[in-house]
Amino acid sequence: MEAILRPTQASVDLGQIPSSPEYVRVQQRVLRQFIQGLLFEAVLPVVEEAAGPGETCAFSLIGRDDYGHEVRYTAWGARKASFGRVRLAKRPVQRHDADGHRQEATLSGFMAEVMALVVPAERLPHLLKELQQTLLKDTQSRILRGMPTTPDLTWDHDAWEGWLQEGHPYHPSYKSRLGFSLADNAAYGPEFRQDVRPVWLAVDLGHCRVSLSVSLNHAAFLRDELGEATLARFRRLLVAAVRRPQDYVFLPVHPWQWNHIILPTFQAELADGRLCYLGMGDDAYLAQQSIRTLVNASRPRRASLKLALSIVNTSTSRILAAHTVENSARISDWLHDLVARDDTARECGVVILREVLGVAYDASRLAEPQRSLAYGTLGAVWRESLHRYLQPGERALAFNGLTQLAATGTPMLDGWVRHYGVAAWTRRLLEVTVTPLIHLLYAHGIGLESHGQNILLIHRDGWPERIALKDFHDGVRYSPALLAEPERAPCLVAEPASHAAVNRNSYIQTESADEVRDFTYDAFVFIALTELCLCLEQYYELPEASFWEMTAAVILDYQVAHQALEPRFALFDLFAPTVSIEELTKRRLFGDAEKRFATRDNPLYPYRPGA
Repeated sequence: MEAILRPTQASVDLGQIPSSPEYVRVQQRVLRQFIQGLLFEAVLPVVEEAAGPGETCAFSLIGRDDYGHEVRYTAWGARKASFGRVRLAKRPVQRHDADGHRQEATLSGFMAEVMALVVPAERLPHLLKELQQTLLKDTQSRILRGMPTTPDLTWDHDAWEGWLQEGHPYHPSYKSRLGFSLADNAAYGPEFRQDVRPVWLAVDLGHCRVSLSVSLNHAAFLRDELGEATLARFRRLLVAAVRRPQDYVFLPVHPWQWNHIILPTFQAELADGRLCYLGMGDDAYLAQQSIRTLVNASRPRRASLKLALSIVNTSTSRILAAHTVENSARISDWLHDLVARDDTARECGVVILREVLGVAYDASRLAEPQRSLAYGTLGAVWRESLHRYLQPGERALAFNGLTQLAATGTPMLDGWVRHYGVAAWTRRLLEVTVTPLIHLLYAHGIGLESHGQNILLIHRDGWPERIALKDFHDGVRYSPALLAEPERAPCLVAEPASHAAVNRNSYIQTESADEVRDFTYDAFVFIALTELCLCLEQYYELPEASFWEMTAAVILDYQVAHQALEPRFALFDLFAPTVSIEELTKRRLFGDAEKRFATRDNPLYPYRPGA
């Protein structure tokens, strides 16, 4: 099907963004998404009243205006069976003042009148900045790019990535990208599909940390990736600088990172030859949804580059801590070997997109205060290209693309669902996604952070075939004592105490079976599957209960086929009455000094064995 695309605007007068109709629409999305998180995580008391037929409710949050008078902010929607998630209708949030006047709510008004009552004063400005930046950048992308009226269902994965511009469906600041100006956003945001050319540096081997897959010969890999001509040019530059090429390793840097962070921070290292500037390579890259990951647009079978980027998007700084870079190939080799030796994983056809090479500057060798400035800012990970794994006729898109809406307001996958039928298509999708993930959990004791960007659905003309999984350098969790083959576990570099203190949620090993299970459950079931469930209910009348019953049936079918693993089914109990869900909104409100999790009803529990 040929896509029907709206003509793309080459530029926009940035000063006109706040007065555009798109700004009004996006502001309401930001408010609704923020309020959904506040309601689900029970941050504020809420007045909940029936407001129409069926399950429609009016949710009202109470605030105070400048004079201390009560104001009320009201949104309309429903509490869903899926974890008790709140789903608000696309109806403007209303502000009601003490005199009975009503108007559409604004983000700044809501923050001043409602959130100022509960958020610590020192955190409120930063939170407002994140939400305001999300509002501006999302509006900018919708003005400049828009969405296709009809998607081209034959797009490959790289083309789809440029259209998946909705951002995180639950996180309140889903497109904040703090550090990017609007000009930077247009240059480097994935929605704008601009060529990105990394800056290449040579790093003295004595000042870097390298992680290399056992499957690679480093020299041969770089020759294949850079090409003979570029590699020869880089070596000539080192020789001209009176440096021995064999004493250096090559490292790509995001151009924004080079200009804003690396050049200012590493001046001394560039001056004395610990770092050598080599310029740009020949290949052009495109940003993926994660922004810091670039796919090779010139030669798609070459590796993707995951580059340190000192911006904050959603809850996280997008740097690459050296210990995670050093662990990247070790974890990937472990998972790849595990899948290659596992009959069930091979039958599923699951693809492990290995992180085959990692290079990071060793900031621990620097003195303070430069060490703190440099931490995690100079590193890269090479990831295998999906194109190397696709069979003739296969295409792929990220799982979160399944719930993206075209400009008409219908899901981008509408043609596939209507062609195959919602029940048959959904059942097949669940079989090819749920089965390999629960197999890794049950059979091997490994939880993966499989959110919507990290699961790539491989399909033939929209019919789900199998999945590819990616992003393992800090996206794995396991208990060494609970692994099926603990002797094969990788020897990992531990995170420094300073890293753990900043982000209590960033760790790989745990002693808790529930934490392993919940690592898969939180990202995959609570976000990815629930978003798909609610989308299929809204647009294709597939009841929530039917979706979760199908999901449970896939799990139960697996359990029947793998009865030898029965003790593991109880250990990693996917049918537990309740599960622990990370509170992403509270993390933004109150910080990461402590873990923030809520206990919620499990939608799979009613379909447990013997129920």
